[in-house]
Amino acid sequence: MRSVYMDYIATTPLHPDVLEAMMPYFREHFANPLSIYEPGMKAREAIEEARAKVASLIGAKTNEIIFTSSGAESNNFAIKGIALAHQKKGRHIITSMIEHHSVTNTTRFLERSDFVVTYLHPDKYGIIDPEDVRKAITDETILVSIMLANPEIGTIEPIKEISKIVKERGIIFHTDAVAAVGSIPVDVNELGVDLLTISAHLFYGPKGAAALYIREGTRIIPLIYGGIQEGGRRAGTENVPAIVGMGKAAELAKIELEERMNHVRPLRDRMIDFALNNIDKIHLTGDRQRRLPGHASFVVEYIEGESMLLLLADKGIYCASGSACTSKALKSSPVLHAIGIPDHVAQGSVVFTIGQETSDDDIDYFNQTFKDVIERLREISPYARGWDDMEGKECTARN
Repeated sequence: MRSVYMDYIATTPLHPDVLEAMMPYFREHFANPLSIYEPGMKAREAIEEARAKVASLIGAKTNEIIFTSSGAESNNFAIKGIALAHQKKGRHIITSMIEHHSVTNTTRFLERSDFVVTYLHPDKYGIIDPEDVRKAITDETILVSIMLANPEIGTIEPIKEISKIVKERGIIFHTDAVAAVGSIPVDVNELGVDLLTISAHLFYGPKGAAALYIREGTRIIPLIYGGIQEGGRRAGTENVPAIVGMGKAAELAKIELEERMNHVRPLRDRMIDFALNNIDKIHLTGDRQRRLPGHASFVVEYIEGESMLLLLADKGIYCASGSACTSKALKSSPVLHAIGIPDHVAQGSVVFTIGQETSDDDIDYFNQTFKDVIERLREISPYARGWDDMEGKECTARN
């Protein structure tokens, strides 16, 4: 059976060159980077080389990169660290309704500690209006956190425009760029952000390696206390192989970025055009133009996302869904809800993300298979039996 991986927004395969770069640091150069003897110094040099490569990818200074274990940790570090460091100035934070759970769950935690959080609503395409940010700012606002690109609907936010407004008021600005770095050009100075979250496994690096960019001079409280690693900002013995891998992945991403974008963008457009022109009652989610190059996401009326995923997987196509069935929560996707998609329609969400390994033949196979799967599910759905008007009804039918 043909196998087509279409979940690059969840994780990417490790680049062969990245694996090769990591291998010596598992056995040959295994010493603790804090050790003052030569093997330890060699491990320390490898970390600093990786830090420089990650910094170069996003236009930062080397000393502005702090390595962490995941994008979730970086987001927690950014939001809690800034909130605690600046709480005497104010206790108001602005974010959006479509952030990653590592952002929204952190702000919910801070709300229980007497911080006030404003959650901005996006438009129907998932775009946050910069003017809404302006209107939400108060004298108590100390932090704004808006993601650069949404992994569920692919929309790229107007971060540069938002930053100008935030900077006018002297407020710290963080962006979760996990879905964006390695997929589109990202430069912290052009964006005007003070903190930016990165994760290696979204650009062909290893899992367990991530970073937080912290603009020089930004005051922040550490999330993890202990030793003096990472300039005293993030304690714990460094995962040297993973950090080396992240550095190599960043180096490759900078070199290959334009080639990667040019490869996936036309394939993505073929997927979107075929679906919208050949499948009934299917809708693109997110903005068509302001979109990640390898991202296509839809809601299909009268069909559950889980059903599509299972049948597609049976045909060797592996993707994701934002539906309740696969999120392990008894409610529809908060992102789809925020952009105004009714709950019963949001149950039929499906997300396809492609990468360097995706071929034209893969897209041909996907397009026909996706159409066949939906037609098969429609045969056994209420829609096929004339239940055309389900507006306002709960999604209770099981396909």
